[in-house]
Amino acid sequence: MSTYTAINLIARPAPGPVSSDIFEVVKNEIPSAGPGQILVKQTHMSLDPAMLGWMSPDPESYIPPVALGEVMRSSGLGEVLESNHPDFAVGDRVMGIMGWTEYALSSGAGLNKVQPGPDAETVLSIFALPGLTATQGLFGFGDPKSGETIVVSGAAGSVGSIVGQLAKAEGLNVIGVAGSDEKCDWIVNELGFDGAINYKSDDIAARLAELAPGGIDIYFENTGGPIQQHVFDRMNAHGRIVVCGMIADYGKKVPSAGPNWIPIIKKRITIHGFAMPDHFGQVPELLAKLTPYVMQGKIKYRAHVLEGLESAIEGLNLFFTGDNKGKLIVKL
Repeated sequence: MSTYTAINLIARPAPGPVSSDIFEVVKNEIPSAGPGQILVKQTHMSLDPAMLGWMSPDPESYIPPVALGEVMRSSGLGEVLESNHPDFAVGDRVMGIMGWTEYALSSGAGLNKVQPGPDAETVLSIFALPGLTATQGLFGFGDPKSGETIVVSGAAGSVGSIVGQLAKAEGLNVIGVAGSDEKCDWIVNELGFDGAINYKSDDIAARLAELAPGGIDIYFENTGGPIQQHVFDRMNAHGRIVVCGMIADYGKKVPSAGPNWIPIIKKRITIHGFAMPDHFGQVPELLAKLTPYVMQGKIKYRAHVLEGLESAIEGLNLFFTGDNKGKLIVKL
């Protein structure tokens, strides 16, 4: 009997860093594909900040929490080993929600074929959730216009780095916020951002005044935290705030207080929160929008690769420490 490893969620996380005792590592027998199914061997798995929310029992979330005793939810890349499905052939590379598991049975729902060419790191760093999220958020809700100024929090992260590069390609003045001098240097000197702010050491208000003297038109919010109020105070009339993540508050019992709403009225500011599951039906259109920028060499990335399925458990805490450099990927 051949077996494979999977990791189940067995308890809800407490506020703060994720502990290993909320997970259970299990061995299962490798299944066979039934009628209408495919068997996928997952080769690479994506770690995303959204997982911290998926583990929590929030009935108002945009997606149901992972049920206790079930495989932890994640997206990944894999190869079809068996197929009884007319749309998938043995050897196809597929991408989608598979979970923390080495093998996955699927009806094909939610899986997309990956064309030959791009390697696994490129696929998961650009063409999977990071690139799709950046493209939907910026163009679907940010309405960027050449000459405008955008501030991106979490700018060295997998989503923020792509948002900034897309905005730069569209002719915007791009300011990134990150948590170290090394990350600030990377987004300016490697990715082409116009300026960067280290929120841990810089005078945020002074740096924003220096880098955005004419105010801010778009704020792409990935993190929350102290930068939020400073950016809000400098938003221009008819500015757009796109809210993608709030990692600074994910581990808190009581979220931080937000800005006062009076400026929203005075400046007619639009605030739009979004989550990608609402837009999975638009994946072909989003990829069609994103791909030309990639083909023209306008999108760079870096990946932080962990080895082995069980590395995902401690890997989640890199979102709290900020010690990861680039898209977090687990190589199986």
